[in-house]
Amino acid sequence: MATTAKRIVLLDLDGTLTESAPGIIASVTQTLTDLHQPIPDQDELHRFIGPAIIESMQRNGLSGTTLTEAVALYRRYYSEIDHFTDPMNPQHKVPGCLVNSVYDGIPEQLEQLRKDGYLLAVATCKPEYQAIPVCKHFGIDNMVDGIYGASKDNSRINKDQVIRYAFDHIGFHSDDGDRAVMVGDRWTDVDGAIAVGLDAIGCAWGYAEEGELKQHGACRIIQHVDELEGAVEEYFKVSR
Repeated sequence: MATTAKRIVLLDLDGTLTESAPGIIASVTQTLTDLHQPIPDQDELHRFIGPAIIESMQRNGLSGTTLTEAVALYRRYYSEIDHFTDPMNPQHKVPGCLVNSVYDGIPEQLEQLRKDGYLLAVATCKPEYQAIPVCKHFGIDNMVDGIYGASKDNSRINKDQVIRYAFDHIGFHSDDGDRAVMVGDRWTDVDGAIAVGLDAIGCAWGYAEEGELKQHGACRIIQHVDELEGAVEEYFKVSR
C-alpha cells in the first residue's frame, strides 16, 4: 500500500525561531568573568549564537581543563540556575535560556506551514536537554512535530549530525520520495544541510554576518519572518 511522501521543514532555533542573543551573551559573559578570561567584543559574542558552545569557547582560546570548566559553567548559567532578570517579569530570576523571545510572526508562519501539510521539526545545535524546555516555555513544542538537538556528551554537536539524528527519528527516506529543506540563520545551518544533501533557506533576520549565508551556499535568503511560508512553498514546487 503506497504511503504519502513526507515534506519536512527543519527549523533552527536560535536566531530563526527565537531572538536568543541576550540570554546566550549574558551566559557567556558571566562564564568568562567567573573564569577570569577576557570578554570578547560584541561581534565575537554574537558569533557564539549558532555553533556548539564548545566550538565557540575553543575559538576564543580556551582549551584543556579550562575549556571543560567553561562549558559546564556556561550550561549552568544558561539552563540550570535562575541567575538573570526575567525580561517578562523583572522581579524574578531565570536561566539564560529564558532571556529570550519568539520572533513576531513565527507562530502564524508555522501554523500556516502545518496547514499546508508540512512536517515541522526543530533541528538545533543547542543540546536537546536545553532546547526542549525552551520550546515548551515559549509554546514552540505545540507548533512543531519534533524537537531535535545536540547531545550533552558532545558526541552529536554539528548540524549535519543533528539533521541525521532528526531523520532517524522522523523516518526520512529519500528513496520513498520524502523531501526536506533546512531553514536557519547561520552558516552552520547551511553547511549542515549541504553535508547531508539538502538545500537551506537562509533567514536574514537572525545572527548571520553580512554575506555569510550567500557565501556558504543558501539556496535562497529571506529578509522577513512573513516570507517564510511562501519561500517554503515555492521551494517545494520548484525543486520537484
